[in-house]
Amino acid sequence: MTEKELIQRCLSDDRAAQRLLYDRYKSAMYTLAYRITGDFDDANSALQDTFLSVFRNLAQYRGEATLGAWIKSILVRKAYHNAQIKRQYILMDEIPTDTTTVDWGNDSIEAAHLEKAILSLPEGTRTVFVLTEIEGYTHREVAEMLGVSEGTSKSQLFYAKKRLREMLKNTP
Repeated sequence: MTEKELIQRCLSDDRAAQRLLYDRYKSAMYTLAYRITGDFDDANSALQDTFLSVFRNLAQYRGEATLGAWIKSILVRKAYHNAQIKRQYILMDEIPTDTTTVDWGNDSIEAAHLEKAILSLPEGTRTVFVLTEIEGYTHREVAEMLGVSEGTSKSQLFYAKKRLREMLKNTP
């Protein structure tokens, strides 16, 4: 089924088509949500919020980008927004003060070290890092998605890379 046919069937409240759309995109979107939030439950929540929004607003999809890119932009905003709300409720005592080391445990896989280091970045820097370095968005696109300036996006990426180098320099 083509993307256009799938969208038309979803707009007609075809539950099988809606399930197909969800199944087609859920894995990639969940992975991105987890990379942004750093938490399985928060990623699931962002994924749910995203697909609710997708189905509510599918009639507004103009086809200027692929459906996957459109869904991804919704997910990024939902995950980032949810992380900001959650951050408002974190007590200051719960924020770790040691920012240059990561507890690697017994894990010796380099990719696992990098993933843990990325997840340990502060939410804003982690989000910009994931969007630019992993997802390939430009600073302009990231700025638009997150509602920040391009300069902020660039400085957050610089800070993220600096922190990652510090964390990874002492890993096996």
